[in-house]
Amino acid sequence: MVLTPQRILVVDDEPKICDFVGRALSNAGYGIEIARSGAEALDRAARHGYGLVILDLVMPGLDGRSVLTRLLRLRPGQAVLVLSCRSDVATKVDCLEHGAQDYLTKPFSLAELLARVRIRLRAEAVEEPPPDGTLHAGRLTLDVGHLSADRGHGPVSLTRLEFLLLRELMDRTGEAISKERLLATVWGYDFDPASNVVDVCVRRLRRKFGYDLVTTVRGEGYRLAGD
Repeated sequence: MVLTPQRILVVDDEPKICDFVGRALSNAGYGIEIARSGAEALDRAARHGYGLVILDLVMPGLDGRSVLTRLLRLRPGQAVLVLSCRSDVATKVDCLEHGAQDYLTKPFSLAELLARVRIRLRAEAVEEPPPDGTLHAGRLTLDVGHLSADRGHGPVSLTRLEFLLLRELMDRTGEAISKERLLATVWGYDFDPASNVVDVCVRRLRRKFGYDLVTTVRGEGYRLAGD
């Protein structure tokens, strides 16, 4: 995939939202494309690479949740920020567990949206890998160049957020790292301390590499096993 880091696809069937978000992002210097349906979004994503997809959930025809699943099947690792009127915890967790990097509820602050967009695009930027392209912690090997990790059973692909979280934990293997610190270093800005985005990402890592990979230290945070 040829990725254009500063190009964003906005997917929403509401013309006012598309116009508002599109103008704001354009004024901030980003290249913007608009898709007014789920089918159009998937068609554009099949033909172009985007640094970020901003996705509504409630749309006629193909809804946003279905678009998210198909989009990530089409473009594994694609950064997706869900922008939806649905504010219930179950919907947020479902989207995060199925690959969305972020979730913002309508109505929203334009300043917060722009901040989250900046962070998401910064997280997607290619970083300088170590000399041999890998990081090690016990049996765990993190392949920086390919966004994958191996705990002795073959390489497993990671999303960008999973990679960033795992790298942060590996940098301090055996130490408990607070949720607040992980929110600041991995997500890059202040989330509500009650946010469960860290918990969701940790659950995904546990499903991929075993529950014992990351332990919960009551009152302190999360710790990576040093086996």
